[in-house]
Parts: sequence; C-alpha cells; structure tokens
Amino acid sequence: MEITQNAALVVVDVQKGFDESEFWGPRNNPAAEENIASLIAAWQDTGRPVVFVRHDSNEPGSPLRPGYEGNDFKEYVEQRRGKGDGPELLVTKSVNSAFYGAPDLDDWFKAADITQVVLTGIQTNMCVETTARMGGNLSYDVLVALDATHTFDLTGPNGWRLTADELSRASAVTLHGGGFARVVTTDELVAAARP
Repeated sequence: MEITQNAALVVVDVQKGFDESEFWGPRNNPAAEENIASLIAAWQDTGRPVVFVRHDSNEPGSPLRPGYEGNDFKEYVEQRRGKGDGPELLVTKSVNSAFYGAPDLDDWFKAADITQVVLTGIQTNMCVETTARMGGNLSYDVLVALDATHTFDLTGPNGWRLTADELSRASAVTLHGGGFARVVTTDELVAAARP
C-alpha cells in the first residue's frame, strides 16, 4: 500500500457524547480509540495533513449538540490538535458527510492538491461511511481504517436489529465491494506512512 506524502487523515466525530452508552446502546471495537490515536500520531509525525471533523447536532437532547460537553472532542484527540507539522483543518457539520460541512472540505483538498483520503472515527456505518461514499463519488482515493472506527447496535424497519459488528462488516463490504473505498487496517496505514 502506498500513502502519498500529502494524503489527508480525516478524523470523524471523535466526540465525548459518543461515550454516553445509555443514549447510543452497545458499541463494538474497544480498540478503536487506540487505533485512532496511532493514526493521528503517524500523520502528525510525518507532516501530513489532518482534518478534525466535529458533528454539531441540531437535534434537541443530542449528546453532540453545541454548548453541551458531549460536543467536545475526546481528550486524546483534543490534546493532539495543533501538534502536527503538516496542515490542519477543523470542519464542523450537522449532517452525515464531512463534505457537507464548513469550511468546504472538497475545496480545501483541491487547493492543496490532495487526492488520497484516509478515514477514521465514529460511527462506522453513519458519518464515516457517508463521507467515504461521497469521497469515492468525488474521485478521491479513499481508504477506511475499519479497526479505527466503531459504531452501535441499531434497529431498523420490521424490528430488524443488527449488532455493531454486523453493521461494521456491512459497511466494509459495501464500501470495499462497491468500489467506494479500500478497507484497510491501522497497522497497514501506519507502516505505509512511516517507511
């Protein structure tokens, strides 16, 4: 795997509000935080661009609403902001895709001649997957570090319920099998970023 020198790491919605298990329900992948931190360190240490995305929910009572502490980045992410040698951007959004935030992510990538994007964060099947799909549609070379994401059990129509692991696998199959992105591991990315 080759990682370009200006490949952007996009850290999606790693916010304190996602720790409120009574709101979200059971989650998967307890190793996600350690893997997210490893990717941020690898990108910052090698001078690559990092984009921190924050979800500013418009829903009353959401743990991610602005003005509530759940809107804040988790400590290990907040502590890394501004510490890299490469460019850094903060994007805020109120929808699933980081490409529909402010400032405009696509414009920022194009201005910096960034063509490769690595995604990590929360939730696998929501904002990470939606951003990956849009990135693929916009012709970026998108890589998703599946083991550096997590999600929560979810109930849909007809009472159908999928576990967080099932949803993550479904996202991986859809993104990779559907040609939107390449699903990879944190170790593969860190090794490629630090030759």
